[in-house]
Amino acid sequence: MVGTKNEVTRDTWIKDTLLKIPAGSRILDAGAGEQPYKVFCEHLNYVSQDFDNYNAGGDGVGLQRPAWDHGVLDIISDIASIPEPDNSFDAIMCTEVFEHIRHPREAIKEFTRLLNPNGYLILTAPFASLTHFAPYHFYSGFNRFFY
Repeated sequence: MVGTKNEVTRDTWIKDTLLKIPAGSRILDAGAGEQPYKVFCEHLNYVSQDFDNYNAGGDGVGLQRPAWDHGVLDIISDIASIPEPDNSFDAIMCTEVFEHIRHPREAIKEFTRLLNPNGYLILTAPFASLTHFAPYHFYSGFNRFFY
């Protein structure tokens, strides 16, 4: 079945990629949500960011979570306007968030501003997805032509 192994493949790739980042590097988890990959960032200076508006159940449309706990966030802001200086991160991770951003190109511009030259950008987004986390679901997916 198409897409049934995507989550496992994605999680493995993200873990392997995070472990390649040099110890002590500063990483931004942009749109961190429940911070599922924080556990693989113990060797990094981890900073979480989210807009902190989603709650379990959302607006009841599409797929929703029965519970939601993002834990403690370091930064609460719009993903396109993160209050940090230019070039302040060695890595930025943004996983499965772009379909929830009204203007994803603005987020890319912000990542460009925040990321050190030669830094790591870890970005995943669905190719196709069902409506989920509504009312914060704006795109059903992205293909190679977007990037």
